[in-house]
Amino acid sequence: MIRPFELFVGLRYTRARKRSHFISIISLISILGITLGITALITTLSVMNGFGKELRGRILGAISHVTITETSGQLHDWKGTAERIKNPQVIGRAPYIAGQGMVARGKTVSGVMVRGVLPSEEMQVSEFGSRMIEGKLDVLKPGEFGVVIGSTLAWKLDLAVGSPVSLIIPQALVTPAGLMPRFKRFTVVGIFKMDMYEYDSSLVLMNLDDAARLYQMGDQVSGLRLKLDDLDAAPRVANELAEGLGPNYLARDWTREHGNFFRALKIEKTVMFVILLLIVTVAMFNVVSTLVVVVTEKRADIAILRTLGASPKSIMGIFLAHGSVVGVVGTLVGTICGVLLALNVEPIVHGIERLFSTSFIAADVYFISELPSDLHWSDVILVSSCSLVLGLLSALYPAWRASKVQPAEALRYE
Repeated sequence: MIRPFELFVGLRYTRARKRSHFISIISLISILGITLGITALITTLSVMNGFGKELRGRILGAISHVTITETSGQLHDWKGTAERIKNPQVIGRAPYIAGQGMVARGKTVSGVMVRGVLPSEEMQVSEFGSRMIEGKLDVLKPGEFGVVIGSTLAWKLDLAVGSPVSLIIPQALVTPAGLMPRFKRFTVVGIFKMDMYEYDSSLVLMNLDDAARLYQMGDQVSGLRLKLDDLDAAPRVANELAEGLGPNYLARDWTREHGNFFRALKIEKTVMFVILLLIVTVAMFNVVSTLVVVVTEKRADIAILRTLGASPKSIMGIFLAHGSVVGVVGTLVGTICGVLLALNVEPIVHGIERLFSTSFIAADVYFISELPSDLHWSDVILVSSCSLVLGLLSALYPAWRASKVQPAEALRYE
């Protein structure tokens, strides 16, 4: 245990004297290394948290938290099923019809996923209504055969609001000339932009009744989409709903559809944490070398302290205090800098981009065009704790070496 005496002497050794400027410079370099490592680690983890949060929000803005369907793959009475769902965490319900097809405009054809929706219900479970850049989602009226498409698909096919477009579906139509694919001409009534290429380039929305007629579904739908107040509770809620509705129903949550993607982000964050922690570890090796030099230089002082009655434990405590100062100061300054940088990384990046007239994140390459940051205090505490532990461990060996110095050997040539 470090007592006031050991702490006082250890802090006294941290102050530079005329013959120990070199040691002080090495100590300063060690502190800077720890500071930079902690700053980089906190900032990187915050940016990765921001990316994960932004991507999850955009993906879940287009898909459902929980999907209810029957074992046959279709849902016969979606209104009755919706009324049977009494879970308080369910805050939105919307039926849908899912299908595949090809959109044709002149000689250009693009494969798409078709989703039949009820606009008033769909706004409860997705963000398409708030992501419209042209038109509105509620203009999808039954019988008018209008479609709402993504911005990338509109660009590829040169479509705008009011443009006619043909939709071909993979269902055969028997004619005297043989089997022919079924198709229907629609009118573009709206364009959305989710900032996710997967949806902007290949998703087409139409009214639920129009989709039922097109895919010959009758009164059936593909399923019921649910939105929860806590998306992390989706697996548990899905299991509860499946048990409550009966064996003929299936409940699927978003983690089964995109769980691998978010698990990969989590693993990447862990690996990045370990890699960047090596920067702090390298700085701690500088602390070890600095303390070894200090112990060598202070052998005579150690011998004098021993002859005055200081025990080996006291000597060890002195150099533990001396080494811990470097780790504590570096960790404290690095944590402050890391938190400040993580909280202001977006305006800083924007300023650098304006200064050099460049863009670090191209919108046509990445999912997003900004550098988001989401600071988690649990990450800050974890990083700071690891740094403090590494700082204490780096001081153990030099302090142990100092406690083994023999007064007679140290003063022989003094």
